[in-house]
Amino acid sequence: MANWDMLRELDNLRKEVDEAFLGAGFARPFGSTFLAPITTRRFPLVNFSEDDSNLYIAALVPGADPKSIDLSVVRNNITISGERKTFDEQEGQIVHRRELGTGNFYRTLELPVDINPDKISAECKEGIMKIILGKADHAIPRKIEIKPA
Repeated sequence: MANWDMLRELDNLRKEVDEAFLGAGFARPFGSTFLAPITTRRFPLVNFSEDDSNLYIAALVPGADPKSIDLSVVRNNITISGERKTFDEQEGQIVHRRELGTGNFYRTLELPVDINPDKISAECKEGIMKIILGKADHAIPRKIEIKPA
């Protein structure tokens, strides 16, 4: 069973509100704090789910070479980092809009349970990276039989 930490949950909520304002094009509404760096957007975007034995992460990494993406797991955190290369522009072109993000990226997700480091796999196909993290044996729910007295 995962421990619930009220302060961690409040900090996560604050981060989500800050990023919602930034995503809408507004600066941080109440100034900067020392607790978290300012980021413009979360990248890569992820879907995060679980079942009884595994955690599943699907991350959008379009334009990133799978060989340039690094995954690291430390305790209950997984970090996805890498680089998206810049797009070549032809000489003489006038750029009217540049929305495709380039450069270095990283995203750290807090995992809700302990994982088994020997049961981690990842694959990347067509700009979607799929990560499977096996839960540690002590984090897998067990059915307990109740005997009548």
